[in-house]
Amino acid sequence: MSSAERKSRTAELLAKARECPPGERADLLEEVIVLNIPVARTLAARYRNRGQSADELEQVACLALTRAVQSFDPERGDDLLVFAVPSILGELKRHFRSAAWAVRPPRRIQEIRPRVVAAEEDLAQRLGRPPTPCELADELDCPPAEIEEALACGDLVHAASLDEPVVATGTSLGDLLPTVDAGFDHSEAVAILGPACRRLKPRDRRILRMRFYEQRTQQEIADELGVTQVQVSRLLQRIFTDLRRAVGAEPGGKPHAA
Repeated sequence: MSSAERKSRTAELLAKARECPPGERADLLEEVIVLNIPVARTLAARYRNRGQSADELEQVACLALTRAVQSFDPERGDDLLVFAVPSILGELKRHFRSAAWAVRPPRRIQEIRPRVVAAEEDLAQRLGRPPTPCELADELDCPPAEIEEALACGDLVHAASLDEPVVATGTSLGDLLPTVDAGFDHSEAVAILGPACRRLKPRDRRILRMRFYEQRTQQEIADELGVTQVQVSRLLQRIFTDLRRAVGAEPGGKPHAA
């Protein structure tokens, strides 16, 4: 069906839908939607190869077409597409702003980036070399800082796969990431507990040293201090409570007894 035939048939169906009962009107509007789906698919095709699947883009465009048909008022004109095309394009642009970025930059940068890309290609042909950010800023009448930000956000659309090989080595990106050293946890515990332990009374520090550095049993500590094993247990619990409070841990939290 040609564009003229589609326009004529659409206008005819919309005129009928205006005069018929609600049930019949819904069927006529559905026919209008099906008749104009090729237009929605054509508009969606403009945004292919930008990180979104063709099926998803067509779905967005068809949903926008459906909303446009349902809200179209024939009294304001007989050409549905004059109203529907801007609505469909706007919905596709909103889709890219909300879903197509792996890391979403500010909206102003999202909107200026297509202009920057187009101007960059045009200036490169005219100048015979890649344009500088200042030349792009003059071309688009934008601050150079915004141009540089738009250029820098080019890699934010697609997230790199950890399985992707690095060109220089052929090794996957995931294999090049550093692993967590087990010593980090111990160092963190020492850094946190060190100041707290230094604020303990000398006797409490002596008990901790005997228990956790000299690996003595509670009974051996009790014999050294001239107290009972039960008293040593209570002393340790009180020391743990003091340390938790000093480092801001919950009262029932696990003591840092590394």
